[in-house]
Amino acid sequence: MTARRSAASNSRRGVRRGLAAAALVLGGLASAALLRPSDPSASAEVAVVGRGTVEDTVTALGKIQPRAYVDVGAQVSGQLTRLHVAVGQMVREGDLLAEIDPALQQAKVEAGRAERARLTALLAEQRARADFAEAQLARQAALRRSGSGRGEAYDQARMEARIAAAQVEATQAQIRQTDSTLQADEAQLGYTRIYAPMSGTLIAVDARQGQTINSAYEAPVLMRIADLSTMTVWTQVSEADVTRLTDGMPIYFTTLGHPGRRWTARLHEILPAPPKPPAAGNGGSSASGGGGAANSVVLYTALFEIANDRGELRPDMTAQVFFVAAAAKDAVTVPVAALTLAALTPSDEAAERHRVTLIGSGGAIETREVRVGVRDRFNAQILEGLAEGERIVVSWKTDDGRPPKIGFRL
Repeated sequence: MTARRSAASNSRRGVRRGLAAAALVLGGLASAALLRPSDPSASAEVAVVGRGTVEDTVTALGKIQPRAYVDVGAQVSGQLTRLHVAVGQMVREGDLLAEIDPALQQAKVEAGRAERARLTALLAEQRARADFAEAQLARQAALRRSGSGRGEAYDQARMEARIAAAQVEATQAQIRQTDSTLQADEAQLGYTRIYAPMSGTLIAVDARQGQTINSAYEAPVLMRIADLSTMTVWTQVSEADVTRLTDGMPIYFTTLGHPGRRWTARLHEILPAPPKPPAAGNGGSSASGGGGAANSVVLYTALFEIANDRGELRPDMTAQVFFVAAAAKDAVTVPVAALTLAALTPSDEAAERHRVTLIGSGGAIETREVRVGVRDRFNAQILEGLAEGERIVVSWKTDDGRPPKIGFRL
């Protein structure tokens, strides 16, 4: 019995020693965990300072149109008997495009020529009568001087001479009037053959062969010829951004049809006034100062030209235009969200200074002032204060959005 109690007592003492040893080990581990500092980067969205291109741009939408084009119309009425061209065809200045039935204009020209011939013959007859009347007047004047003639006969001869001269002048005036009418009729006859006024591409043909043309009130447009070698981009810029534009500033744009292609140009002109607003009663009230209906955005037109030697740009294409106000290439860049504006001072240089939060290699948090250059919507150029590769805090993931307190964690 005594031996059994002694063995049990020894067993309990061994268990207690083992539990004590385990408690010491766990206590040491807990102490080590409590002494390990927390990692700030775990509570932050971190970005690495890098390099890239930053552009401060004004964006707008534009329409691509030919720089030079002309609408070809008909100046006479009649049936379009021949159409010599089709859409997409290249034409040269002076090429015959279409013909209108010339029967009516030809008849007018023939009538005018016949009338002129009649008046020419009448003028010859009246000149002969005028010559005879002048001779009669000369004979009566001689008889009057000799005293053998009658005064009444002299007066009659003088009247007939004057009448004959007046008839000659009247017929000459009729001939001039007929010549003028004939010239107009011949021009109208020439208008029945329509020629290209410029070289270019036929981008639209609105008439059909056999169609009747009526030009009594306005010249109907038959087709449009455009020079597609140079295009003009008509860009609509809001009044909030137009003050940032300057003549000659660099531009680039893209199109939906060429998403990977970028065209470059320079601003040519800003029209002084926005497009004319719609008249009151035609869909809305007019806004003061022009530019559209009330409560709408006022848009100004900016123009620039672009070479189109390969014909990749087409009329009425939509262009996404970027006016480059400032740019920095191969610059040290950080996300704009990581910047906090520093306190402003009267110095211009201080107005460009911001603060950023850095995380060092050991997890230390540091606040540093930096000088910012060109900015876009997402990134900013760092002129001084940061080096490529440093880690900065973009935002904190804590509930209050503030840096976590430096402490210890398990």
